[in-house]
Amino acid sequence: MNSCLWPTARSEIIVQDRTEGYTVSKKYEFIEHTADLGFKAYGASRERLFAHAAEAFFEAIVALESVEERLEIYLYDTDRLVFKSFQIKRIEDNQLEANVRGEVLDPERHEIKTGVKAVTYHQLYVKERVGGWEARVIFDI
Repeated sequence: MNSCLWPTARSEIIVQDRTEGYTVSKKYEFIEHTADLGFKAYGASRERLFAHAAEAFFEAIVALESVEERLEIYLYDTDRLVFKSFQIKRIEDNQLEANVRGEVLDPERHEIKTGVKAVTYHQLYVKERVGGWEARVIFDI
């Protein structure tokens, strides 16, 4: 495992997510995976799970503490934007609607940790557990 590529800043933080009466002790944690990057995300609801998974995705790319929540995005856009906060509005069938906040990537303030080529189906899961939800995601880097 190359420590230069492996994000650790947020994986150590314990956050209480008390949505719907459940307590989840952390938002996400990065996991070891040969040649790729993986994480497990947790949430007291499906909506919180997907918000935490999106946060882990961007934490893998850039240190989120360097990202300001200047923009609120309502449409899909990939024009060098980095996101920090995620509010899931609706999950139905194969669709997810969310408001996300972040800003335009600034190479002087945002150190790129790693490039994510794709999200893979390898070992992917989303499960309801006692007390909340869990997902595992592996990135091709």
